[in-house]
Amino acid sequence: MPRPENGAPRAGGVQSLHRALDLVEVVAGPGGHQTRGEIATVAGLPLPTTHRLLRTLVDRGYMRQMPNRRYALGFRLVPLGAAAMTMVGTDTEVVLAGLVDALGETANLAVLSGSHAEYVAQVPSRHTMRTFTEVGRQVDLHSTGVGKALLGQLADGRAREIVRRVGLHQQTEHTLVTEEALLADLALVRSRGYALDEQEQEAGVRCVAVPLGPEPMSWMAVSVSGPVTRMTDELVERAVPLLQQAGRQLTSRMLSSD
Repeated sequence: MPRPENGAPRAGGVQSLHRALDLVEVVAGPGGHQTRGEIATVAGLPLPTTHRLLRTLVDRGYMRQMPNRRYALGFRLVPLGAAAMTMVGTDTEVVLAGLVDALGETANLAVLSGSHAEYVAQVPSRHTMRTFTEVGRQVDLHSTGVGKALLGQLADGRAREIVRRVGLHQQTEHTLVTEEALLADLALVRSRGYALDEQEQEAGVRCVAVPLGPEPMSWMAVSVSGPVTRMTDELVERAVPLLQQAGRQLTSRMLSSD
């Protein structure tokens, strides 16, 4: 079966739907407009299957075939994307940009999406060497700052149930790969009010994250991330109160826009 970006196997679901969405993500990725054969190769699917799925997506407006027979994203996705963005508030990037101005590193907003964390907004650092994550990308909960901040809002039993759906995949030598280690780390998250990714998702990258809250916004988390050479303990100490303030601002703005 196809695998998401983090390399973990699909956690069940309808295979044909997974495949159709894989095609959308392939066409949305680097390279722009692509031929049917190129799409099939990247997605790892047989050409006849790719053809059938593309025709269905074209019929529904989620994909379009250009005069040169290459495929591009369809305009039916535009209103869906706009509707999704209303969930994170119109001023989200302003708040994230404030974190970038104050700390110099990339700021992110993520939500709990099934058994993963999903990035829904980002303002990148202005440094040449910086972290970057595509909006819409899903990542493991157990190996990311935002993921552990989100898990920390749940009881241990519920957190264990969620991570067992996909497993504790080892991304780097620093990844927590046992439930005991993860639950111990989540206890720290709850006691100190923030989560750390100590090169657990990607070697050389450190992240600090806090959950938005209280309810009903505890399913979201805000973070800053960057190279370990710049994400020092001193910067993390400065970042935590700023992240908490940003979380309060985001919560207030989202609830007032409902």
